[in-house]
Amino acid sequence: MTQAKPSVAQDLLWRLEALAFDVVIGFARILPVDLVSDFGAWFFKTLGPMTSAHRVAETNLRIAFPDASDSRIAALLADQWDNTGRTFLELLIMDRIIRSPDRVEVVNGHRLSEIAANAEPVVFISGHFANFEVMPATIVNSPVQCHITYRAMNNPHVEKRVRDYRFRYGVRYFAPKGGDGARDLLAALSRGESVALMNDQKFNGGVASPFFGLTCHTAPGPSRLALRFNTVLQPMSVQRKRKARFRVVVHEPIRLEHTGDNAADVAEGVRKINAFVEERVRERPAEWFWTHKRWPNDTYKRNR
Repeated sequence: MTQAKPSVAQDLLWRLEALAFDVVIGFARILPVDLVSDFGAWFFKTLGPMTSAHRVAETNLRIAFPDASDSRIAALLADQWDNTGRTFLELLIMDRIIRSPDRVEVVNGHRLSEIAANAEPVVFISGHFANFEVMPATIVNSPVQCHITYRAMNNPHVEKRVRDYRFRYGVRYFAPKGGDGARDLLAALSRGESVALMNDQKFNGGVASPFFGLTCHTAPGPSRLALRFNTVLQPMSVQRKRKARFRVVVHEPIRLEHTGDNAADVAEGVRKINAFVEERVRERPAEWFWTHKRWPNDTYKRNR
């Protein structure tokens, strides 16, 4: 389907947004890396509590940690804004972070070499942990050949800038989400290449599965791909060590069973993915992206 041509006013607004993006990234690129990260933390901790996203984050934290005290929730809210602010400003200078040998530590990196050496296509899974862009950058700068999904921005001018910018640090194989994206992922796995997907956001119509003890809907795509190509789910996570320094962890692979009941096998894969994400969030709760609605709408109505 051909996308509708934007109005003159909409296109002008998009171009102004792209100009603002150019100005911000221009300043970010001349400042020291940690100063950019610190500014992001300060800016989001200052303005974040004034937004509706703050209420979403607070509700999510109370859903996930119902026994936490008000002071604990307040501390986590401040810390998650710190991480979110750092992440969004760091995205503008990711090439500088990735090029610096002391800013990204990879734990169990031998697993990536093993995947490449065995020509073993896998389905990488992860969530929005710490600076989540560090994970795809780590994969594509390893010997692994990998397609990585993304959600295109509404503003095509900013979208082009972001795509071109990502090329600076090696993230070149983005498959658009949707029908075309699914075909691209199937083609990549058929060629023996790996694919990578984030699997921790709400997916209407997805598989109902527990997350922090409550039912939520999760995309079945990664599990379906792993089962179809008889390969493993390969979890990865990112941890923030200090400011713009990170630890990427390549976890033990998740192997799915073929029982003959494909729907049940997919559901079990989704359950294992949710359990993996939940465990990472519990370990480092301040570093997850709390400002999106992960659970069904009824859950939020009950927790107002």
